[in-house]
Amino acid sequence: MRVLTPLIATLLCAALFFALPPAYAASSLAYQSDRMTARLITAENAVTPNAGTLSAALQVTLAKGWKTYWKAPGSVGYAPDLDWGASSNVANSTILYPAPTRFEAFEIENYGYADEVTFPIQLTLDKVGETTVLNLSANLLVCHELCIPELFDLNVTLLAGEAGVDVTSASAIAEAAAQVPTPVGEAGMRDPKHWMSADKTELQISLVSDAGFSDALQVFPDMGPDATFGAPAFTYSADRTSVVATLPVLSAPQSITSFDVVFRDGSRAALFTAGDPAATPLTSQAAESSLWGIVLIALLGGLILNIMPCVLPVLTIKFASALKSSDQSPARIRTGFLVSALGVLTFMWALVAVLLSIRAGGGQIGWGVQFQNPVFLGVMVALIMLFAANLAGLFEFRLPQRLNTSMSRIEGGTGLWGDFCTGALAAVLATPCSAPFLGTAVTFALAGSAMEAVATFTALGVGLAAPYLLIALRPSWVQALPKPGPWMVWVKWVMAGLLALTALWLSSVLLTVAGWQVILAFWAFLLAALVALKLPVGSSLRWAAPAALVAVALLMPAVLRPSPQAVVASADWAVFQETAIREAVAQGDVVFVDVTASWCLTCKANKARVLDRAPVSDRLRADGVTAMRADWTQPDPAILSFLKSNGRFGIPFNIVYGPNAPDGIALPEFLTKELVLTALDAAKS
Repeated sequence: MRVLTPLIATLLCAALFFALPPAYAASSLAYQSDRMTARLITAENAVTPNAGTLSAALQVTLAKGWKTYWKAPGSVGYAPDLDWGASSNVANSTILYPAPTRFEAFEIENYGYADEVTFPIQLTLDKVGETTVLNLSANLLVCHELCIPELFDLNVTLLAGEAGVDVTSASAIAEAAAQVPTPVGEAGMRDPKHWMSADKTELQISLVSDAGFSDALQVFPDMGPDATFGAPAFTYSADRTSVVATLPVLSAPQSITSFDVVFRDGSRAALFTAGDPAATPLTSQAAESSLWGIVLIALLGGLILNIMPCVLPVLTIKFASALKSSDQSPARIRTGFLVSALGVLTFMWALVAVLLSIRAGGGQIGWGVQFQNPVFLGVMVALIMLFAANLAGLFEFRLPQRLNTSMSRIEGGTGLWGDFCTGALAAVLATPCSAPFLGTAVTFALAGSAMEAVATFTALGVGLAAPYLLIALRPSWVQALPKPGPWMVWVKWVMAGLLALTALWLSSVLLTVAGWQVILAFWAFLLAALVALKLPVGSSLRWAAPAALVAVALLMPAVLRPSPQAVVASADWAVFQETAIREAVAQGDVVFVDVTASWCLTCKANKARVLDRAPVSDRLRADGVTAMRADWTQPDPAILSFLKSNGRFGIPFNIVYGPNAPDGIALPEFLTKELVLTALDAAKS
């Protein structure tokens, strides 16, 4: 009996094993080599009585540096070859391909997968509900420094019965299926188009996405094994909601009726079939339509800038000028306001020329970056204080007699230079501001060609100069204003006060950029210059001392060479680090990024109205949310690179990242609590 006990125990275990549902059948034994591991899995543990299909998948894990291929592999390689001929009860099979990645080796373009990939497979049974034996013979090409075909067999047997679903395998198959490209509409994209040159050397494909495209965008055309392409180049619209991908065609089939295209943008991927091609290149169509649209947007953006806080002080100066000229002739009034408009446009043309020169030299450019320069800030503070002192009656600037005589040949010509400077100053003070439409226009201009940049900045200048142009059309509006009188003294004092406040604001920016040492020395010499204006000296020396003191004040930022001020974290805001964003999102957190600067008044308005007030401030301090502030008051290549990667050249810029938004949800320039809270909810898991 003792001898039979082990045998009986073994038989009982075997009977129990075959009586229980075969949970092991959801996965084959693994095939392993030095380069890869492969396994065949099924979502089902058995074939249920009414089952006509099975969900399976081929799981492939690649060794470091090794890759395998998509259905259209590119210049070399071949797609996975799966043979089910030795299987039992399998009528046919359909393999699904997750969206691939692009990789380049030896200047050869290929499409495929690194690290790991799971290919979902839909199997149709020959006999519903009966036992099925899956015998897969696979041929996968894997490449690193050389390419090796991997030939292997995998087997899974599924008995007929009610064994349920293998949760682990079903989850892996579902996750892989979610990475398979979907129709463009389901992926949040639309309007696919394509064009190919007559000699089949260039292919262009366009697509539109209301959410905007990121820099992670890739395109994968599938014209069959005989077609190969070079690296794509992407041309985005200003708001990045449309794109044209241009690919060099290295080889193509003789006859092309239709072909599949996959666009992959981060976690979403769209598939569409390209049919009849467009008659003309897509880039020329997009450029022409986009340019006119952006010109209109720039015009509106410039018009809205007139009511921004940083431009209002200059408009008040022009209002005072209009009061003073109310008794002048219509021709003189018209000339003065047209010259002011010319001042705006001249500054815009000068600005775009400088920005394009910097870009041509490989430098980094952006809207408002001149306010990061302490020397520029010093010049602006000095200029505005001189305007304020003039309005307050501390001095009256008179042109040389010879220049006055030549200018007076124009009717009422005296003061045209002041009109021109007033317009130019309005444009200068507008550059740290942002407004609706402005970010879109500036991004298009700075990312586009020189012609597009000049056209956009000209439209921006016309919009900013619109009040001057309007008065130039109807000078009678100025003549209808009250006649000059003692009350204008109070108006001039109010205007001087507004300009002084503007100078103090710019001084606070200079303090942040340059530090206390520079700001104290600068203001000491500037105040000395203002005092010198009232000293009782001869006319020959009246301007010499003040001019010298102003010159010394302007030299302070350059002579003292301040070191950049360190950016420190606050209790509620972390310092910007782009790598920390990915780490936080990987842990399931939501990250709110605020790109701001002390010279950005729109940024300050967003903080005061939305970010620093409940309920938004409470959400940003809550568990699972990281509030990150990127302070661009001083030059910072990392912040500028982050802006450019998101298609922006100016601030404010706010974006929300999270498990459901790994590529970010960009917000408009002007925030509302509803916009911020909605984005935070959409980004979280």
